[in-house]
Amino acid sequence: MNITQLIIYPVKSLKGINVTQSDIHDHGLGWDRRWMLVDAQQRFVTQRQLPALATIAVELTDQALVLSHPNVDPIEISLAEPQGNLRLVKVWDDHCKALPESEDVSHWLVTALGEQAQGISLVRFATEFTRSVEEDFLAGGEAHTYFSDGYPFLITTTGSLDALNQALIANGQSPVPMDRFRPNIVVACDDAWAEDQWATLAARQGSYELTLRKPCQRCKITTVDQQTGTIPAQAEPLKTLLALNTQPHLKGAYFGQNSTLTAGQGGTIRVGDEVVSTQREA
Repeated sequence: MNITQLIIYPVKSLKGINVTQSDIHDHGLGWDRRWMLVDAQQRFVTQRQLPALATIAVELTDQALVLSHPNVDPIEISLAEPQGNLRLVKVWDDHCKALPESEDVSHWLVTALGEQAQGISLVRFATEFTRSVEEDFLAGGEAHTYFSDGYPFLITTTGSLDALNQALIANGQSPVPMDRFRPNIVVACDDAWAEDQWATLAARQGSYELTLRKPCQRCKITTVDQQTGTIPAQAEPLKTLLALNTQPHLKGAYFGQNSTLTAGQGGTIRVGDEVVSTQREA
């Protein structure tokens, strides 16, 4: 098996960036989910509320985070940490410390997306703060993350996407690309749902190891076309995933595995890396 894609999402719920390699840290890939959009109550805003967020492209230069959209000139946000008072922002049930970016970003969002973006601002994770991963699935260990939904890495496989798309086509639906699932690491694997049986995934040369902790329950973001910000087929692919019932002991639709880094902090992960898995104990 080998890694076929690495994707980072510097701003939660905006477009991802395909990279050929990345630093790998306990908190995730380099720059992943470092920023987040929040509403006036400082609660996180995603494509669940605003599917059009998918139309905002993201780029990282040596000096700046660059946001772009067809309706407006790009805006650059310096990678130097902003000056200002820390805010307390909310991701699901977690309260995190964050630094507010310029109000210019808020005005830019309204120009790009219209009134639906009114009251939204951009914040940056305060790295002196530690956001812990839920302990229930860590087998006594600990892990932390930035503004991801809950885990620093999401691993998916090509075999599982192929199986889902075969089911979609059999139901008269259109196949979906991998970007619907917003993974960080995509592994070429012929066996559908093989990742659900993996305990660990490691570089064959031993430079890093990830532990697969928890199946990823999917939400309506999977129904959003990540190129257009529209929903072409209501409830799909969620409806088909539910019918496939890949996690029969759990309620809901699942695709991919939430993961943590257990060896290799500060190393490098690359597209093309050969990876090996170990199996979960029955």
